Amino acid sequence: MTLADPNAELLAIARRIAVEAGTLAARRRQEGVQVAASKSSLEDVVTFADREVEAFIRSCLADARPNDGFLGEESTESASVGTSGLTWVVDPIDGTVNYLYGIPAYNISIGVVEGEPDPVTWHALAGCVVNPAAGEVYTATNARGAFLGTTPLAVNPPVDLSQALVGTGFSYSAETRVKQGIVLGELIGQVRDIRRIGAAALDLCAVAAGRLDAYYERGLNPWDHAAGALVAREAGAVVTGFNGTPAAREFTLAAEPALAAQLEPIIRALFAKAGL
Repeated sequence: MTLADPNAELLAIARRIAVEAGTLAARRRQEGVQVAASKSSLEDVVTFADREVEAFIRSCLADARPNDGFLGEESTESASVGTSGLTWVVDPIDGTVNYLYGIPAYNISIGVVEGEPDPVTWHALAGCVVNPAAGEVYTATNARGAFLGTTPLAVNPPVDLSQALVGTGFSYSAETRVKQGIVLGELIGQVRDIRRIGAAALDLCAVAAGRLDAYYERGLNPWDHAAGALVAREAGAVVTGFNGTPAAREFTLAAEPALAAQLEPIIRALFAKAGL
């Protein structure tokens, strides 16, 4: 007998709202995108659509789960702590620069975690990542697998480092990007090639779907990977920080376990060499 998934209701809520939010984001993209403000740097932009989509998601979650907490990228100052022990961690439009330029690689990411909304300590229960431009819906629940639509996902089989296709991302800080470029220059000759998609959740889902063998990045916020990391993990990836610590802002690596074991010490040494 197959036991019912205790997190199925949470996933159903995340999926429904993420799909609806994706429809809203895509409609606003067609109408024309306007930058509302810059955040950490001039390159780190937020559009009016980011704010509108997050407000929509937050309102829907409040109706469906009024006792849960909420942490969203565009409203961190008004994050709420619920009474249920669960928190919804939301990136309304991950890949905002892609969205701004009309590059079809952006997503809505909704994850729900148990405990404090801190990736070092939380326990991810369910998550959904929607790419409206591609019409793709990634879902996962803890210990129940990951899916693209209704298709189960699994990471690629073990591959030699020299044949690994590796994704990464870069900081909004120009100074940090220069150092990350040094790391990339050292790494690119050791792997098959590098991809830079520009949306962390999609990178993590790409590992889950076998479109990338590995993905690494420094500087991810909780909303960047709350859902995507669960999708990758449930597809068989190791999702880790340096030296076996939990994936967090310092470092995130997602890969098939044997490949992760090869890559982590190499990247760790290159980061130290570059002063990261």
